[in-house]
Amino acid sequence: MAPARKSRDTISPRVVVSNCVQVIAFVLPVAEYGGAMRPPMTGVIRAFRLRLRASGFGDGSAALQPCLAAPAANRSYNSPMPVQEIEDAIRRTTMYKRLSENDRQHLARVSRLKVYAKGDRIFGEGDPSEFFSVVVSGRVKIVKMTPAGKDVILEIFATGDPFGAVAAYEGRPFPASAIALEDTVCLLTPRVEFFSLLEQHPSLVRGLLLGLTQRLVELTNRLTEMTGGRVEARFARLFLKLADNIGRPSPEGTMIPMPLSRQELADLTGTTIETCIRIMSRWGKDEIVRTEKDSFVLIDKDALETLAGS
Repeated sequence: MAPARKSRDTISPRVVVSNCVQVIAFVLPVAEYGGAMRPPMTGVIRAFRLRLRASGFGDGSAALQPCLAAPAANRSYNSPMPVQEIEDAIRRTTMYKRLSENDRQHLARVSRLKVYAKGDRIFGEGDPSEFFSVVVSGRVKIVKMTPAGKDVILEIFATGDPFGAVAAYEGRPFPASAIALEDTVCLLTPRVEFFSLLEQHPSLVRGLLLGLTQRLVELTNRLTEMTGGRVEARFARLFLKLADNIGRPSPEGTMIPMPLSRQELADLTGTTIETCIRIMSRWGKDEIVRTEKDSFVLIDKDALETLAGS
């Protein structure tokens, strides 16, 4: 007698979710897949990804301050209701927000919140990928060292963003380092417990796939606007999206509290540092965008809107 065919229900949830992540990674090559050879378009894609960053948690500064004096390895986020804090973080993460209340509780029980001060290393290149990470508040940069010994920024992640996910799904070492750009809180979920939950709770798989699919649709829908046009237009779109996501009102316009070097801006817009310097110098003289020590001030957003459409 021929062996019975396996039901679709016997397919490993881990495989299903992993395949979904691979699709997203294919549509948008993330830093986890970065290497010495990156295609020319990835600079534009990096700018596009940065422009997608959502806010919504608040900066969490008051909650962080008591924890920041401790060494990075010993810091943890101690809340009167830690499980509730973790559930709130899960609820407001795109990847997880389609989960049911019950599944959020299951995930919260095996996850934890950890605080990193500005400059702290969250994980290093070559470290084992033992956990999934999501930015709860703050910002994280992904950097990779070139053969010449220079750190190159590959990605910047902000509130609600998962990072290091592809390496964690595949169980391979992180191919780049993650550094806190500012005081940051991350949600950490051990990969072993995560996959165990997927096997035990099929509804969690469905909710997770819905969240991943939603993220894929969002990324795909917005990819077009950052895959063409002049370099100056890409700069304008980048600053406008940063203003939408993290901008703060200032007497002269909109302040973006994110220090980015000229090289980092060039990396994020897929151009050279020389071109970046020319554009930013001209914008400063024309009072469109002014560069300050730890921020940028958007003085003339109307001019940026015009440039973004050119």
